[in-house]
Amino acid sequence: MENKYEVVEHDIKEKILSGVYKVNDRLPTESELMKTYNVSRYTIRHAIGELENDHYVYRIQGGGMFVDDWQKINDAPLKSKVIGVITTHIADYIFPNIIAGIDRYISNSGYSILISNTQNNPEKERQSLLKMMDSGISGLIVEPTQSALSNINKDIYMKLKDLGIPILFINAHYSDLEIPYIEMNDFEGGRIATDILFDYGHQKILGLFKIDDSQGVHRMNGYINSYRNHSDYSLLSEMIMYQSSDNMHAIFKRIENALLMNENERPTAILCYNDQLAIQVMDLVRSLSLKIPEDISIIGFDNYQLSQYISPKLTTIEHPKEKMGHDAGKMILDIIEEKQDLDNIIYEPELIIRNSVLKK
Repeated sequence: MENKYEVVEHDIKEKILSGVYKVNDRLPTESELMKTYNVSRYTIRHAIGELENDHYVYRIQGGGMFVDDWQKINDAPLKSKVIGVITTHIADYIFPNIIAGIDRYISNSGYSILISNTQNNPEKERQSLLKMMDSGISGLIVEPTQSALSNINKDIYMKLKDLGIPILFINAHYSDLEIPYIEMNDFEGGRIATDILFDYGHQKILGLFKIDDSQGVHRMNGYINSYRNHSDYSLLSEMIMYQSSDNMHAIFKRIENALLMNENERPTAILCYNDQLAIQVMDLVRSLSLKIPEDISIIGFDNYQLSQYISPKLTTIEHPKEKMGHDAGKMILDIIEEKQDLDNIIYEPELIIRNSVLKK
């Protein structure tokens, strides 16, 4: 837990880094800061002292406190040979493979990696960006947080660009920022996953999509497109949409209700946002005494490592995890070296058919 002076210090520093307080702006007086943060004069002086030591603030005797030219003093990011990596998750699922791919590539050029985790929370993404900005990184690779929603951290991204710090997005990108990206063709993935279910004789397909991430929105749109191309069955389509902050117990209750319908009304197949969700859905299906794939066929996304070891083995869309990491490492170094004509990379989906899907 932060001390009171650290809370004040970090908040003022964020306002400086994000441009709320600009270079040479006069800061509020000690008395005003005491009132704003509801702390003692000692706490304010301690916080300002730390900011002075780090060259974010300077004092003029009898004139007040001002924002120092911190950009000039701290403007040495390309000498650190550190690449920052911000992911939505870090210790599980596909991210260790992506990070390993990045690290293997950049380490060959003498770079090291600094990792931060947002847990798909925009406020944590903001803190991660500020921490990276303050760490003298050479470049930054980011998996955007809740990329389908309004980008509340655009000001920080613009400040990073103003500082000349190269940025690369992976897995998704913010549409309101002109920043290079590497990602899957998730729309096509959603389409071909739904198409194969139609080819196998399924008509009533339940789609489960997380819609605060652009990956989920694109996969959902691919699902919708497939139903549009199979218009005879469009009235049989059914979707459950959710966001990262939603109560997953309530989401699984809705899935359960759909599966408890009589045999003629319940879906015969489920298309899941990713393999993690698909594995949880498989457990739910079995708990209802239904069989996979005889009663319910299931498809996921990402080819998570466990998907080929569970029973039945999960049909899924491949995610080129290690290749994405390798390509991200190469692209961020190319951006740092100011190489020209760098194009965004979009991987086309590959369907991996295993035992969780049955022809009807």
